[in-house]
Amino acid sequence: MNPPDLRSSRQRPGGRRAVVAATAATLCASLPVYLVGALAVQIRRSLHFGPSTLGLVAGLYFVAAAASSVPLSRVSERVGGATVLRLGALLEGLVLVALGLGSRDVASLAALLVVAGVVAGWISPASYLFLARSVRPGRQGRAFGVNQAAVPLAPLLGGLAVPIIALSVGWRWAFVLAGALGVLASRLVPDPGPERPVRAWRRQREAADRSSLRLAPLVLLSVALGLGMFEASGLVTFLSSGAVALHLGAGTAGYLVAGCSLGAVLVRLALGALVDRRPGDHFGVVATIMAIGALAIGALAAVASQGLADAWALAAVPAVAIGWGWNAVFNYAVVRSHPDAPARATGVTDVGARLGGMLGPVVTGVVIARLSYPAGWLVLAAVAALAASMVVAGRALLARTPTPSTWPTTTDCPTTARPAASSGAP
Repeated sequence: MNPPDLRSSRQRPGGRRAVVAATAATLCASLPVYLVGALAVQIRRSLHFGPSTLGLVAGLYFVAAAASSVPLSRVSERVGGATVLRLGALLEGLVLVALGLGSRDVASLAALLVVAGVVAGWISPASYLFLARSVRPGRQGRAFGVNQAAVPLAPLLGGLAVPIIALSVGWRWAFVLAGALGVLASRLVPDPGPERPVRAWRRQREAADRSSLRLAPLVLLSVALGLGMFEASGLVTFLSSGAVALHLGAGTAGYLVAGCSLGAVLVRLALGALVDRRPGDHFGVVATIMAIGALAIGALAAVASQGLADAWALAAVPAVAIGWGWNAVFNYAVVRSHPDAPARATGVTDVGARLGGMLGPVVTGVVIARLSYPAGWLVLAAVAALAASMVVAGRALLARTPTPSTWPTTTDCPTTARPAASSGAP
């Protein structure tokens, strides 16, 4: 049985406003680490460190997010997604300002990225919970597509910040200006007041809710998501540096990062719309896109090994767009498989995502430093292919695992059952 609706249709925020608010908060959560990646050349020159250190510093963000994801996802379902998004976006905005003004060496940069990662680990499952409760099912694919488009939008903005801000007034101002988005995102989130009356009921059901997770397939899917994020984070973190290594120039590299990120945004939006029209095997879509992405990254490695800068730039667009375009459908599929506990289910899979996001820059940085950029791209292509196979395995295990039914009947809940749709849904 689906979870009961915890607010009446008039209390629920409009679907469009919910999507905009969740997307803005997700963008704030993604900006710290991807701004560091996009501005890597300028930051490394200012703070004096190399590619492998960049990978380690970026990896700390993902470690912190992984550590906070599961415990804070439980907090999200207890207090409500809107409350978490409102507070989390504001906190992330303050961290972005601190990154710009307070990063004086590698240690301070790393410490602030850890704080940013903890907040991101809180925001991510809360945004899925918020969308699952605020947007009617027939529109949720598009809602998740828009929400997850915020992630590649972060390096897109970072890429544009290189020629527009970093090369003119300095990289620090890019973080300060990004911090203002946190305040705006916090104001966009609807008033969480209507969520409060059912908190006591939520606490009474918490023990039963834990059993609603199909943990074995979720762990396997978490590994698959981790491998996918290993590939994506490693690719995006070193895209700018790889372009400069082929003598494309810092400004050109910034525009290339922006163009590749725009491609990922468009792929996520398109796939989100597709799954709304295509009921059924959404994990199969994810596996297919991952496999195509692996081929595209392999082509990137082949072109890089020949030193063909222009061809490499062209190949980078589909490699990033396809290799990083499947996330929205993946998270949507996880939420659909666990409608009773969307925040906790995505909290489990987010652990894999964050750990993979950590290992991607670290391992890729080491491979590039010791071997070459083409070797780094080749490793990422192999990981993407393995991720696709793991999604297939996770899908099969999920199909064999019975769905628990732990939610009470509507008479056990202080409100009535879920209405069919909200009039404000997109």
